[in-house]
Amino acid sequence: MKKRNISVYIFLKPKVLKVFLDQKKTRKRPNIFVRDEQQLSESVNSINESYSDDKDIDLVREDTGEKTAPRDWIMAAGQSRRIWNELYKVIDSSDVVIMVLDVRDPPGTRCAHIENFLKKEKPHKHLIFVLNKVDLVPVWVTQRWVAILSSEYPTVAFHASLTHPFGKGAVINLLRQFTKLHSERKQISVGFIGYPNVGKSSVINALRSKKVCKVAPIAGETKVWQYITLMKRIFLIDCPGVVYDAANTETDTEKVLKGVVRVELVPDPEQYIPPLMERVKPEHLSKTYGLESWEDSEDFLSQLGIKTGKLLKGGDADTTLCARMVLNDWQRGKIPYYKPPPGFEEPLSAQDQEQEPITKKAELNVAEESDSEEETENVTTPTEENENATSTDSDEEEERKREKQEKLQLAHEAYMSSLTSKQKRSLMLRNKRKKVGTDFYEVTNVKNRNRDR
Repeated sequence: MKKRNISVYIFLKPKVLKVFLDQKKTRKRPNIFVRDEQQLSESVNSINESYSDDKDIDLVREDTGEKTAPRDWIMAAGQSRRIWNELYKVIDSSDVVIMVLDVRDPPGTRCAHIENFLKKEKPHKHLIFVLNKVDLVPVWVTQRWVAILSSEYPTVAFHASLTHPFGKGAVINLLRQFTKLHSERKQISVGFIGYPNVGKSSVINALRSKKVCKVAPIAGETKVWQYITLMKRIFLIDCPGVVYDAANTETDTEKVLKGVVRVELVPDPEQYIPPLMERVKPEHLSKTYGLESWEDSEDFLSQLGIKTGKLLKGGDADTTLCARMVLNDWQRGKIPYYKPPPGFEEPLSAQDQEQEPITKKAELNVAEESDSEEETENVTTPTEENENATSTDSDEEEERKREKQEKLQLAHEAYMSSLTSKQKRSLMLRNKRKKVGTDFYEVTNVKNRNRDR
């Protein structure tokens, strides 16, 4: 009994009770993130100013019965963390970054996020724009976009083809200049980035003149980055296509029409035909598919299904299959389309191209006076009175014509001798470049452009 009482007495000692039963007398110091009351009031005011009802989750809202449907999983293509990791690996490993753009829609395939990232975090890396697929648009559209984008970064027009490439020499010469700029290094790496289905792997194959990268006219063919040797000192890095724009600002229609999503995985492809028909001219659709007229998109798909033989059991046209066919032709470049450059929303006609000034005085640095221009007009072009002058005697008329021609020739030679070499070149350019324009889609076989090769 005594031992048991002793053990109980040990637990009843004040030190032991303090350890097991008594709580701490000192309380924790609160975490205060402000120095004084003034800073606290400023932080509260900034929070109140940045408050918005749309972002408040706890706010009670009226139930209208309408709910936004969950976004389809295929619309998140090109935005996974794995692909973004591949992109940043390519950027970190590259000395020169080439952003491949689709010339049909250069602003839609640019990435302001990557450009700002390179300016702030990687200012020592060089950025180049390559406008691919220039064979699908008229020449003047390519010239305008190259002139606009060249004010920001070096821009090269390119046509990716193993047999007939365009712009290959310009890109290789540009890369050789960068090797001379980085002469202290043994080699430089060039990374190719861009949207899916803009032709990054095709550009690399065209530079090598050999199929070294797997290519396909659908998005998502390149899965991981890969190194390709272009020369002894130049290495190329192929990157998977990344959709840079956030999901909140880019709609599903824009993604489908940019070629980001595979057509066979798109649900309800009929809903994307009306915006496609708004972008394409009716005469181009009628020439591509051989249809004369239609009322709306449903009538267009039904006529196309009947003509191509894509029918259901009851004899009705399979509009879903026809819509997928049209979207496939759109992504493969068989339907003519381009986004006009700023200031040229209306296409240039043949008359406008003839009347448009080809060369500007600021570009040629030629200061021609108005008197000299009037003199050239008077020398080179006969007046209406001289053209309409008639004489009864044919011999006298011939003699007058000869005298006039001799005078005109002598005056022209005297005027040309008074001009400087720079003014002569500008005059030759003016007379040489004034050509009658033609419709690109009437002259060029866009749908089957490699048939005659």
